[in-house]
Amino acid sequence: MFEAHNLYAEHKDLIHDIAYDYYGQRMATCSSDQFVKVWDENEQGAWNLSSSWKAHSGSVWKVTWAHPEFGQVLATCSFDRTASVWEEIVGRSSGPNERGMRHWIRRTNLVDSRTSVTDVKFGPKTLGLLLATCSADGVIRIYEAPDVMNLSQWTLQHDVNCKLACSCISWNPSMSRLHPPMIAVGSDDTNAAAGGKVFIYEYSDNSRRWTRTETISNVVEPVHDIAFSSNLGRNYHTLAIATKDVRIVTLKPMHDSAQNGLSRFEITTGAQFDDHYCTVWRVCWNTMGTILASSGDDGCVRLWKDNYINNWKCVAVLKGDGTSSLGNELSQSATPPGQSNNTQLPLSTRYYKLGSISHPNQVPWH
Repeated sequence: MFEAHNLYAEHKDLIHDIAYDYYGQRMATCSSDQFVKVWDENEQGAWNLSSSWKAHSGSVWKVTWAHPEFGQVLATCSFDRTASVWEEIVGRSSGPNERGMRHWIRRTNLVDSRTSVTDVKFGPKTLGLLLATCSADGVIRIYEAPDVMNLSQWTLQHDVNCKLACSCISWNPSMSRLHPPMIAVGSDDTNAAAGGKVFIYEYSDNSRRWTRTETISNVVEPVHDIAFSSNLGRNYHTLAIATKDVRIVTLKPMHDSAQNGLSRFEITTGAQFDDHYCTVWRVCWNTMGTILASSGDDGCVRLWKDNYINNWKCVAVLKGDGTSSLGNELSQSATPPGQSNNTQLPLSTRYYKLGSISHPNQVPWH
């Protein structure tokens, strides 16, 4: 089901980020060689390099896709203290050699940060074309393209000072009108005395400002990645955090908290895993928010899934060479904080290899 492809054959240096487009048929990568590369999947399921260009004058930390209703648009951020927005242009048939040729054009270069821009994310499409960046100077900046047909003009709408160096950012993708726009920010500040390293910000239509509503105080180690899951059919938010381990946190809104002056959310740690036995660098949800993928210094990608009673388990371990490891570690369930992991729940499901899948469209998604 999983096929390995060596991207290092094309990049000349360390790859920092990989991002799939909305349909999962295009992939963008960025690296320390200052290049961004775009890959397209063919009908046989193989990834072919379609575009490559030097995007920045420093290491490119993150790359992200905009929703396809805004076109083929990418955003990148870099150590050179800038973030850029790129748009793909298909060459017109003015000449036989240019017919159908694709190339990427830098539409804007955002230069407000005085330090390295560490993450960049497009907002949910329901909010329009928004772009959030965070940087090592501890500032979140939110930009808006007032005219989605003219991506060369972006206005800085908000800048929020987090007071700690920011390493990662995630929009809450909730489409419910009951949920105000929400952003989670992680910090990799090494000062342990600074307290919690994950902050939740919400936007208020009344004050037209972003305000910090929560600090997840039990995450005190440097945070390298953070990701909200989609919450279709749920009355709470789920946040995955990559730090020295993998953590899954739920935030349940408390509707009467504003009157009582209490916390906006009931925050609980749904699961905490140290199966990587090392630093965890990336976390990513599937489209439905039912499966979490994490990667760490152990060279493995681990997939996590919960059951009907919200017990999280590892359902697959993928090694760097593309092979799968389904051993005894899959029988270990998540241990709630403060409880012993001496008792292991028996596996209720077994996996059998029935054959090879030659194309992702043949996968029976559930």
